[in-house]
Order: sequence, then structure tokens, then C-alpha cells
Amino acid sequence: MMPFKGSGLVLLTFLVSVLALGAYCETPYEKFLRQHHNNPKSSVGKQYCDVMMKRRGLDKPACKEVNTFIHGTKNNIIAVCTASGGKDYGNRLRVALRPFTVTTCRLKGGSTRPPCKYSDNKSSRYIVIACNRNGKPVHFDESIIVP
Repeated sequence: MMPFKGSGLVLLTFLVSVLALGAYCETPYEKFLRQHHNNPKSSVGKQYCDVMMKRRGLDKPACKEVNTFIHGTKNNIIAVCTASGGKDYGNRLRVALRPFTVTTCRLKGGSTRPPCKYSDNKSSRYIVIACNRNGKPVHFDESIIVP
């Protein structure tokens, strides 16, 4: 009966490891939301980009140079993947039919090592995204300034 006790411990350790890793796995849609969705815009003070980039893990292992946060509802962003909210932009991308308020964070200075310092630019833009087969956004490509 002793071999089963050792095997049970190995199996338990394996299962705990799998569950722990599963907690850190995110779908492409969840990653898109973590990196680009912030609605309503978080009230974090004057250093919005510094705080949000750190909070969302976009400062590790190196500072991300540019990132855009979309201040629209999830449903309105998802709608860009449909005919009612977006249109084909070529190269498997969709452009929004209506503008979104966005904040673009740009790394200040030359170092890409934390602590990261960012400048921010809030504006109204037409977002350009890629969508998966389930009609969910999975990649932020660019945004077009509202003329």
C-alpha cells in the first residue's frame, strides 16, 4: 500500500500545480480586456497611465512603449465585431462606426526598465480591432482621430 501513498502525493502536487497555472491563463479576449478596456475610466489621480499600466501588468518584464485604454462598455466594443457596430478594415480588422473615448499611454524617456513613467493623451477615436471567430475583440490595432 505504500506505493499508492507516494503516488497520491505526486498526483495531488500535480493537480494543485495545474489549478494554479489555470488561474493565470487568460483567453485572448480576456487579455484584450486587461490591456485595453477601462470603463468607466478609473479615477487614479494625475498619473493615470503610470498607475494603470502597472495595475494591468504592462510594466513587466519591461515597460510597454504604447498602450491604449478604451473607455467604452464591453458590449459597445464587442459590437465593433458586428455589422451594426463596425465595418471591414482589411487584413481581418474591423473599424468602429462610432468613436470611443480612449486614453493613449506613451512611455516617457529612453529606459524600458521599471519604474515606468508615461504621458497620457485622452481623445475621441475610431478604434480598429481584430475579432475572433466568436465575435470577441482579441487585438487592438490602432485608432483613427475623429476629424
